[in-house]
Amino acid sequence: MSFLTSLFKFTSHDMAIDLGTANTVVYVRGRGIVLNEPSVVAVETLNGVKRVKAVGDDAKLMMGKTPDSIEAIRPLRDGVIADIDIAEQMIKWFISKVHGHRRFLRFPEIVICVPSGSTSVERRAIRDAASNAGASQVFLIEEPMAAAIGADMPVTEPIGSMVVDIGGGTTEVAVLSLRGLAYTTSVRVGGDKMDEAIVSYVRRHHNLLIGEATAERIKKEYGIAQKPADGVGATIHIKGRDLVNGVPKEIAINQGQIADALAEPIGTIVEGVRIALENTAPELAADIVDQGIVLTGGGALLKGLDEELRDETGLPVTVAEDPLTCVAIGTGRAMEDPVFRGVLQTA
Repeated sequence: MSFLTSLFKFTSHDMAIDLGTANTVVYVRGRGIVLNEPSVVAVETLNGVKRVKAVGDDAKLMMGKTPDSIEAIRPLRDGVIADIDIAEQMIKWFISKVHGHRRFLRFPEIVICVPSGSTSVERRAIRDAASNAGASQVFLIEEPMAAAIGADMPVTEPIGSMVVDIGGGTTEVAVLSLRGLAYTTSVRVGGDKMDEAIVSYVRRHHNLLIGEATAERIKKEYGIAQKPADGVGATIHIKGRDLVNGVPKEIAINQGQIADALAEPIGTIVEGVRIALENTAPELAADIVDQGIVLTGGGALLKGLDEELRDETGLPVTVAEDPLTCVAIGTGRAMEDPVFRGVLQTA
């Protein structure tokens, strides 16, 4: 190994990025996961000129609380880029935060995961954003494949495996075998739709308007996929604006009501899993009976979701060891390990 090759190896800047609707997770070759922050950018407009004021954690704190001159933007919707300029700024900022302002010996290779149902136009937007942010070469990997690699599923073997990756914008359902996707479907339902369902339920049943951040907190702390045994469960007090009187107000709701609010998005996810099972080849379906279904992504942390899927499909369902970072870890392994290199896609 030459001195220069050795230097590249130990000062590698190559990155794998899980560019998610809700969070962006960055994995650096040889270092593992080094960053996990919300995919939010705060943009300030002064005298008609826009500039990035904050990104990630700092920007998320501003959501719903900004003056007219500042806007907190989420540049990704449904797993794909909705605002390419802001997404590019966000990727640049994350690269700068991970590596500091060091001059690169060479520009990094970047591997980014994309939803399996994304179009060629959407994939080109992601590739262009990463290239403009300073990548020497951009590779793409489909999200369910990355999730399966991160969850230590036998994707290189002739064994059928099913993964359900529930992200912020999409739910990816896939059957994998021999480094490929035997069947995949992308359902445009995820954590965001669950938040919206809670906001809608509270507005409809209690005439109270709550923000996204409040809905997300309710989902994370009290969210439940199945009604509690007593139909009520824990009670939570939430604050918002009374739509009748127009003044701030506090109300109490229970977990049974939250389960009702989440019933529709969860039903859509279950239907996506059913459709995937119906379209799976018989030999692969036989393997899934033994292997079961593995849940990854932030949505997998919703209490009782694995039980709901188990009841609806009759198959064993398990939650991956670290569902939040599964996709980033899998993307990183695909970048580092020659065994998985074949699953990466170029232009």
